[in-house]
Amino acid sequence: MGITPEEEIWDEGLQSERTRLAWVRTAVALSTGGLGAAGIALRSGLPAPAIAAFALAALCGAVLLIRTRQRFRRVQAALHGGRPLDAGLDAIVAWLGTLSVVAGAVTFVLTVR
Repeated sequence: MGITPEEEIWDEGLQSERTRLAWVRTAVALSTGGLGAAGIALRSGLPAPAIAAFALAALCGAVLLIRTRQRFRRVQAALHGGRPLDAGLDAIVAWLGTLSVVAGAVTFVLTVR
């Protein structure tokens, strides 16, 4: 009795669930952190680029959070089907959100000093 390709790559553990939770944590951190930082930047009178950067980070987090269920289903289907995983768009959105936080923080530091 041989092992099928699906059984070869499939692990009965909770790896995909942990990965899903990591994406959710990233999305929540970007959205809440971005909203909070945008609010502080707005009340502090920081320039519009800082506020826009933080707002973009919040938007990226919201997009990631909305896509969580769809991404999880794609990952499960790929794992069970023996196909490669593709998180390209989600990785770009997460990267863009993180880059926006950095841009907002740099603007903040350069403005406040």
